[in-house]
Amino acid sequence: MALEDFEKSIEEGRKAAHAREKQETGHRKHHHHHGHHRKRKHHQDDPLDRHKHKRARLSASPELEGDGRIQRSSSSRMKQPDSNRDLKGTTPSDKGRERDPFTTTSDSKQPGGLQRDSWMQMPSGNDIEFTQKAMKHPQSLNQSRSSGADFQLKIHDSELNKHHLQDLADGKVIEENVLEEPTEHEVNYFFGDAGSQWRMTKLKAVFRHAEESGKPVEAVALDRFGGLRAFDDAREEQIELDRRETYGSGYIGKEKPSGDLFAERKVNAGIRRTSPAAINDGHTAETIEKLSVNSQSPVSKPAVLDHTALNRLKARMMKAKLRGANDAASLETEYNAALDSSTNSVQSEFVVLSAMNNRQLARKNEVKNVNTKRGRERGLVEDNEDMSIEDMVREERRTRQQIGSEGQRYAESIAKDGKYTASDNLEYMDENAAKLAKRVHRSEINIKNGAIAEFQKMNRILDDCPLCHREESNSPPLAPVVSLATRVYLTLPTEPEISDGGACIVPVEHRVNLLECDDDEWEEIRNFMKSLTRMYHDQGRDVVFYENAAAPQRKKHAAMEVIPLPYSLGDSAPAFFKEAILSSDEEWTQHKKLIDTLSKAKQGLGRSAFRRSLVKEMPYFHVWFQVDGGLGHVVEDSSRWPKGDLFAREVIGGMLDKGPEIIKRQGRWSQGADSRVDGFRKRWRRFDWTRVLTDNGHSIANS
Repeated sequence: MALEDFEKSIEEGRKAAHAREKQETGHRKHHHHHGHHRKRKHHQDDPLDRHKHKRARLSASPELEGDGRIQRSSSSRMKQPDSNRDLKGTTPSDKGRERDPFTTTSDSKQPGGLQRDSWMQMPSGNDIEFTQKAMKHPQSLNQSRSSGADFQLKIHDSELNKHHLQDLADGKVIEENVLEEPTEHEVNYFFGDAGSQWRMTKLKAVFRHAEESGKPVEAVALDRFGGLRAFDDAREEQIELDRRETYGSGYIGKEKPSGDLFAERKVNAGIRRTSPAAINDGHTAETIEKLSVNSQSPVSKPAVLDHTALNRLKARMMKAKLRGANDAASLETEYNAALDSSTNSVQSEFVVLSAMNNRQLARKNEVKNVNTKRGRERGLVEDNEDMSIEDMVREERRTRQQIGSEGQRYAESIAKDGKYTASDNLEYMDENAAKLAKRVHRSEINIKNGAIAEFQKMNRILDDCPLCHREESNSPPLAPVVSLATRVYLTLPTEPEISDGGACIVPVEHRVNLLECDDDEWEEIRNFMKSLTRMYHDQGRDVVFYENAAAPQRKKHAAMEVIPLPYSLGDSAPAFFKEAILSSDEEWTQHKKLIDTLSKAKQGLGRSAFRRSLVKEMPYFHVWFQVDGGLGHVVEDSSRWPKGDLFAREVIGGMLDKGPEIIKRQGRWSQGADSRVDGFRKRWRRFDWTRVLTDNGHSIANS
């Protein structure tokens, strides 16, 4: 029985030891979990603490002391960073009791007057029913200071476009940047090529993004295209592709961007365009600085006047001089100042249109603006169907002398329709009335560009005209002036002359044809015709006068050629010209081939027979056999008509048996003295009617 009692006591001891070990393990796990949770919450960034727990989890079999506590090595205690920093001044025995998991937490006071931390007095984890994750703490202070600027725009010191990029970073759109870029440039693509669809998609994306985000279109274009010039080139391509789609596949207006939209942007930004040479020389900034200084100076300068205003001011000055008015000197000073300001002013691309050229821009109530998005961007216009009678009359008067007039547009619409036949003219017009009335209007920008181009073309013609007197430089015409009246002067024709001793009657003002001359000019022209007729009759010769106005689009200076003929050919001259006119043009024409102004003058029209039989808008040829009239012809096909004065020279050369080396050679006036002038003036002196004006002028001046 003693052996059985001994075995039972051993078994009971084992069970007691096992129960005690199990209870100790549970307390140790709870204490470790609670301490680890606190340290993870308050010491997240402590790597030593994380390593300590890792070593505790991965440690080998711990040794149990006799009293059931885990035996910790001194090395692990030495590696703990300030584990007892809150218990300063405690004894080792106190530290041991503090680490004892079996010590009750209810005892708040310790020997020495110390008090446990608040976390040690918290209830057990078994009493907590719910847990919650700790809130995320803000970023630690030891983070890099430069991390906050990682997403900001960084501009290098050696960046070429430093200021431009800084403007983009600030959200500014400064159009002054376009000043550095010349208008003319070359691109390596063509409109409608393989990359055209991609460029158009990119352009549409710019407008769509600007509309959705509310940003300016220029700001989005700078971001997408990298510059406003590339954006304007894409807009030009879009306009050209739309025109090709409208007018058909055969229409090709432009193949590459011309820079018109970019030039318009520069003008709208208040920038004066300069030549590429000036830009390369580096004078652009100086010129703009001078312009800005001059604009800010308070000194008032005379405004730059156009030709119409200068002519009116000069007329006032001359009238004041003739009347002997007191303000004649002041008017002369004002005219000279205005003339100097117009000639010596800084040359710019801003064109001052005269009153005549400005009429091309008068389109009020004739059309109305297209209020769509594309219409507002391009300045498109359409027909105004609510025009009044006054507006229609005003439009008819405005476009009467223009190439794109109402009648010409009507004729072009018929010419483009292959179904038109002359036999059913009235039926065709009734069926296609709406189609014929509809026309494609140019945009406001194109209208202004057209008026400016026409004005510049006319200025080039005036600068190169050998018959015009240039008031700006006070230089006479290249043609020698034999006799000068107030509105008309007499000169000699170019060499070689078709007949020796000829002359040329020219109005002082540049006229396209003689029908544009007023009554005063025609009075002086008739005086020259009468005097020349008497001079040639005194020499025993007859005379014919002719005007060739078959090419009004060239806008040459109108002149009346004077050709002396032998008496024997004077009576037969009408027959020669009649035969030549009938054989020169087509057999079927819209106008009468011959317009006999001489017979109309004898029938009662008199001196106005020529001016009332022809119109100044039509190209024509007219020859005078007498002062009042002769034969006229309307030139319908200018391509079939001989170039220059070749028609009249061929007729007269055939009458005088001249060779082709003289007939077909049409000379020019040149600078310098003409040897024919002195001999002609001697013969002309007795018949010069302008001497009366000169003598009267001298008598008035002497008085």
